[in-house]
Amino acid sequence: MFAVIKTGGRQYRVVPDDVLEIGKIAGDVGTIVQLGEVLVVGGDTPVLGTPTVAGASVAAEVLDHKRGPKVIAFKKRRRKNSRRKRGYRDEITVLRVTEILTDNAKPSIGPRPKREKVVAPAAEDDEAPKAARKKAPAKKAVAKRAPAKKAAAKGKSDKK
Repeated sequence: MFAVIKTGGRQYRVVPDDVLEIGKIAGDVGTIVQLGEVLVVGGDTPVLGTPTVAGASVAAEVLDHKRGPKVIAFKKRRRKNSRRKRGYRDEITVLRVTEILTDNAKPSIGPRPKREKVVAPAAEDDEAPKAARKKAPAKKAVAKRAPAKKAAAKGKSDKK
């Protein structure tokens, strides 16, 4: 089953477990949001909306809020000493589609539990040799002769 949704002036074809980036919408990270503007619900018997499918929605989990790539608008009028440089970055919400709902149903799938980072315990044998190692002393810098003196000496002999 798939659906075509409209959000932020754009249309997206989605299936469950799709991850998509859309324009920023309200919702905290980890919560479930419902997108109500469903244009098409596809499957065995596709349903087309006029303009939207009545009672259909898409439930999605908010994964992240971030900013898009930098876009620079640079305008120059040649020979006029006129330049203008502007830039901006879009605000983006990253969603994972959990389910496609019809007949005014409520989302049954909640947000996925966050994975905890597994830290492997450090072995005591590995730490002992590192502590025993010492760094070699730093080498002293050697002053180099100035090449300007050589060039000056050569210049004097050439003039004669």
